[in-house]
Amino acid sequence: MHEITLVTGLFEIINEQVAAQGIESISKVRLKVGELAAVEPMTLAACFEVVAEGTVAQGAQLEIEEVPLTGRCRGCGERFRIENFSFICPACGGGDVEMTGGRELYLESLEAKMTPPGIPSSSGRRDVDGGVEDMSNLDMQRRPNEATT
Repeated sequence: MHEITLVTGLFEIINEQVAAQGIESISKVRLKVGELAAVEPMTLAACFEVVAEGTVAQGAQLEIEEVPLTGRCRGCGERFRIENFSFICPACGGGDVEMTGGRELYLESLEAKMTPPGIPSSSGRRDVDGGVEDMSNLDMQRRPNEATT
């Protein structure tokens, strides 16, 4: 079960954003998980709930978007869903297929309550916008399974 390791890495990213953005609480965490990531969504959700306990993400909704395995034929350019790991183009029968989706595993966005402008948070940080923010434009593309040094 590597899901606990993935969630631990995910919380490293979340904690970086908490420190950088002055987040008071997180209401939603959105992940993209590819078919080839070998992640069991229910196990991931259970691990998330355990690790989130006592943090700003306690009680947050975990939204997992599962990304199917897709490909593109280098011969004819056809884009298609790869079924049963058959890397044969359904249009031309060619076998030179590039995977275009299904390997994803990353934090897409957070929905968080920020410290109102001019009011210090419990950690002493301040925010410029305040309110509930969808933080999808933040640089959070580091994959949870990447090691930090």
